[in-house]
Amino acid sequence: MRSIRPYSAVRRSGAARRRTAATLALAAALALTATACGPEDDNAGGDSSPTNTDPGHGTDDGVGIDDVRDRLKEHGIDLDSWKNGDWKNWDKDKWLREAQDFVNPIIEDLWDPDRMRDANPPDKGVDDSDVSGDQGVTDPTPEPVKAEAIGAPYHGKAPEAGKLLFDSPKGSMVCSATVVKDPAHPGKSNLVWTAGHCVHAGKEGGWYRNIAFVPSYNNDAKPTSELEQATREEIAPYGVWWGDWAQTSDQWIEQGAAEGGAGAPYDFAVIHVTPEKGKEGKSLEETVGSAVSVDFNAPAVPKLEQMTAKGYPAAPPYDGQKLFQCADKPGRLSLTQDQPTMYRIGCTMTGGSSGGGWIANGSDGKPALVSNTSIGPITSGWLAGPRLGKEAEGVYNAVSEKFAK
Repeated sequence: MRSIRPYSAVRRSGAARRRTAATLALAAALALTATACGPEDDNAGGDSSPTNTDPGHGTDDGVGIDDVRDRLKEHGIDLDSWKNGDWKNWDKDKWLREAQDFVNPIIEDLWDPDRMRDANPPDKGVDDSDVSGDQGVTDPTPEPVKAEAIGAPYHGKAPEAGKLLFDSPKGSMVCSATVVKDPAHPGKSNLVWTAGHCVHAGKEGGWYRNIAFVPSYNNDAKPTSELEQATREEIAPYGVWWGDWAQTSDQWIEQGAAEGGAGAPYDFAVIHVTPEKGKEGKSLEETVGSAVSVDFNAPAVPKLEQMTAKGYPAAPPYDGQKLFQCADKPGRLSLTQDQPTMYRIGCTMTGGSSGGGWIANGSDGKPALVSNTSIGPITSGWLAGPRLGKEAEGVYNAVSEKFAK
């Protein structure tokens, strides 16, 4: 039996770094979800000491620079040293793990165009033989559905979709994510939905670093060759939004793994974001003009006619620079009998689409986010995502309430 494992690719500098994303991600082509991978050289993406005039810009609930400094200090970490490169220290005593330990100081301009373009995809894939029908409730493997390119500009057709960038011990990584509504701030949400494995490494690791969301990444669908000369504003027309808080399920933190399917039914996360350049009065939802409702009581599989998954697939044959989607009638997938059954659809999207939102008609008959991409097969013919229930609702409400003031 082949194991579920993450994609992995090496991020290089100079001429090698300018090779196509397909070449960079070749070693990663066999899996999906878990964590985006790709070791980078020490100074990849610019100076190892990027400037940060105001890391952790203040937020409405007072989670600002002093709070970030204090939280780092509790773990023996100096904020100035962190922003000057100490974040690259992944020693176990420096890698914050527990749910309450999340901290993500803003390092301005760290995510430059090269780093954004070259971040590598998540990697959790599974052989179809690993999910036979004798494990819980599993429907027949769906036929592959070819992912369709979403027409540019992306903002006009999928304004809530974007890329999630972060750093791991293996280098700069990429997932997909979705702007979702915030019950505490109607019309002014700063919440982003993604996969748990895009923010936390699971049972063998801790919180990832430099987590940032880029809505409508490469909005004009420029080819990779043109992106090599593109400005940051062209790649990120609606700005770069840093996570000032993230929360995932306890099950993912305790069970999630880079290899194996443990924790996948609880592989979801919510991030509260703030603009990199400081508050200018507009929320993320106001900036992009839209946010998706989240449904934690979506109809059972037999009653769902279609789900649509969106994301930025980065492993071959995709290059990670364009937005795609798949639409299919969902089936059920159970990795083990003691964990919830997941949704599954046919889809050819690969690593990098992890965390992207799944939209379907919810319990009220209106379109809503009902899942996110979590795992897919080595052969990239289908995707599976968690069915959102009370655990997911608890994570969502906790992040909303934290910033409700």
